[in-house]
Amino acid sequence: MNKSNFLKVALAQISPVWLDKKQTIQKIKNTIEEASKEKAELIVFGEALLPGYPFWIGLTNGAAWNSSVQKEIHAHYVQNSITIEKGELASICNLAKEHRMAIYLGIIERAQNRGGHSIYASLVYINQDGVIKSVHRKLQPTFDERLTWAPGDGHGLQVHPLKNFTIGGLNCWENWMPLPRAALYGQGEDLHVAVWPGSDHNTKDITRFIARESRSFVISVSSLMQKSNFPKETPHFDKIIKNAPDTLVNGGSCIAGPDGEWILEPVINKEGIFYETLDFSRVLEERQNFDVAGHYSRPDITKLHVNRDRQSTVSFED
Repeated sequence: MNKSNFLKVALAQISPVWLDKKQTIQKIKNTIEEASKEKAELIVFGEALLPGYPFWIGLTNGAAWNSSVQKEIHAHYVQNSITIEKGELASICNLAKEHRMAIYLGIIERAQNRGGHSIYASLVYINQDGVIKSVHRKLQPTFDERLTWAPGDGHGLQVHPLKNFTIGGLNCWENWMPLPRAALYGQGEDLHVAVWPGSDHNTKDITRFIARESRSFVISVSSLMQKSNFPKETPHFDKIIKNAPDTLVNGGSCIAGPDGEWILEPVINKEGIFYETLDFSRVLEERQNFDVAGHYSRPDITKLHVNRDRQSTVSFED
């Protein structure tokens, strides 16, 4: 048996300590420690888990112009976002190295190379040596997300080796975008990670579709959020919970195999870590009849150009 063909994965379907980065980091670390006891080699967390998804926008008239309510909640959000350059993920990286566990983590990133005041929904990949290998800023925030998140760039459209697998990932509705998917397929991706704020209505169709299109394993991981998860210390707490349903997102984390069939069906309304072991040979079996970037492609006719420069408004020459 080739041990490099087998990868034990952990899907961390948890809620954040909403908009509290210190406590959410501690919860993430506790989850990694728990997964290490099960010998997980890869753990995936949902979109924007650290420090949480901007649920307030849809609950408090987020599009109101020059609203003191929106400004104050947004400022609180920015202050609880993550500046990677300041080492705010160092303790998580140390755990990855200690337990030889790769990590995909959805964060709200306060990017210093863009001035340090705007925020991005970013997907961070930390390898088993505890090194951050890519930070993918969501290319296009969806609908009301655009009221708080800035659009990203192509720098993070990267894949990474993990045992015999080649792993890549996208945020939420980016997974519906054919060209970013193609950018990952063309780099040899055969284990695709899709992260979501939550709910099976997001994951139940696209997870199996991407698996069947790419003949890859697809891991979808979502967060959870209940009305009871909003901390009372949050600015304008009363306004936020006034219109909040009891369940804002119900999870829906799942895994599809390279044939598009379920390995783990969407799990809803359950907080926890869900484990599966993936066999790389299944990828090779399904690529026999279809390989979207290989023998079934026609690059002489259609070809994708990808700009992976990290975008910034200023370029200095000292």
